[in-house]
Amino acid sequence: MPQLRQEDTVQVFDLVGVGFGPSNLALAIAVHERNAAAAAPPVRALFLERQAAFGWHRGMLIEDATMQVSFLKDLVTMRNPTSSFSFLCYLHERGRLIDFVNHKSLFPLRVEFHDYLEWAAVRVQDMVRYGLDVTAVCPVVTDDVVDAYDVEVRDATGARSVVRTRNVVLASGLRPALPPGIAASQRIWHSRDLLTNVDGLAGTDPSRFVVVGAGQSAAEVTAFLHERFPSAEVCGVLSRYGYSPADDSPFANRIFDPLAVDDYFEASTQVKAMLLGYHANTNYSVVDTDLIEALYKRVYREKVLGSQRLRLLNVSRLTAAEEIAGRVAVTVESMLTGARTVLDADVLVCATGYAPADPFPLLGELAGRCQYDEQGRAVVERDYRVRTDAGVRAGIYLQGGTEHTHGISSSLLSNTAIRSAEILESVCGRRHAEPALSGSGRAASYA
Repeated sequence: MPQLRQEDTVQVFDLVGVGFGPSNLALAIAVHERNAAAAAPPVRALFLERQAAFGWHRGMLIEDATMQVSFLKDLVTMRNPTSSFSFLCYLHERGRLIDFVNHKSLFPLRVEFHDYLEWAAVRVQDMVRYGLDVTAVCPVVTDDVVDAYDVEVRDATGARSVVRTRNVVLASGLRPALPPGIAASQRIWHSRDLLTNVDGLAGTDPSRFVVVGAGQSAAEVTAFLHERFPSAEVCGVLSRYGYSPADDSPFANRIFDPLAVDDYFEASTQVKAMLLGYHANTNYSVVDTDLIEALYKRVYREKVLGSQRLRLLNVSRLTAAEEIAGRVAVTVESMLTGARTVLDADVLVCATGYAPADPFPLLGELAGRCQYDEQGRAVVERDYRVRTDAGVRAGIYLQGGTEHTHGISSSLLSNTAIRSAEILESVCGRRHAEPALSGSGRAASYA
């Protein structure tokens, strides 16, 4: 594509957020509240989202599933307890505050928390453009210095446009991870698509489901399918001996505290690895104790009744899955004996987690001007700004993908409010320290 230039004066945003999940939603709220309270010039922010409307893991909004994080770790409370964007304010507006208090739980239904997120997103929708796919982030060069970025977007019709910004905040979210050699299909699903796909089974009489995974999502999917399809067998395949409980004890939960981010950031590489290893059981491949006990009760009850529909194939792994004539041949190998069993299933659900989506391909040539550690990971400063060479003045910030620098809470809700405040403070602090941008400049060619 020929080089594109924008020599005329254009609107320049202080920050453009790529992606509009909970992390950038919290940032939008922080901008909104700062602009409403501060006497300083307002922060000009815009957020770009591929989806047509706000949505967060819609495929796993099982009606009785609860959050694994306290409602107090919402979008704002840890940053500003008086904010009108808090979960408590949402409950008050919805007329359920007293009912929620009487419920005596810190953990709302996931469906309810999603409604809270949608409620908050509507209130800052003037800063968001939905239905736009970001295709490139390109440097704008003035006097051999990158002082802005042109963010290229494409809408559903294929029409392209460009937004200019001094800083870009990449919140690309997570991508579903499938076992090696397994591809999603009509009968092979990732757990994120559970509710999206399960309605397609209406009018059928499934005989068997296979669920692979040992974490919270796997246990929830197993329980959901077992209840939803009372005549079907549900086989859970997990490499562990059984589901392991999540450590949500008070001392262990300190790993999610804002101050723990400082500790982790300053720690040596060796200590970082130790901390992740010690506290992985607060988040990874673990299940709420209540759900573990409920599943065990189901297994035991069926043994007593002599009709076992819920089978757990432990210390086992998925080795192959082939979709044939509307069925899935699922090969499961015992890790103890090496024996292989082929299960004829209606559906295989892989509740095998997520991996951070890599935002760096969007950066094109800019990616080569970022600094990386010895393992090829981006070097990220404490304020979540990617370290670049001296010729790049405009900021690249990450919301997610910083576990190696900022710890286990990097992709979780626990620190969302504080992290957004730190990013906004960094953007505003640098705005006052750097020269004004005229709106002209040389834009590098778009890939």
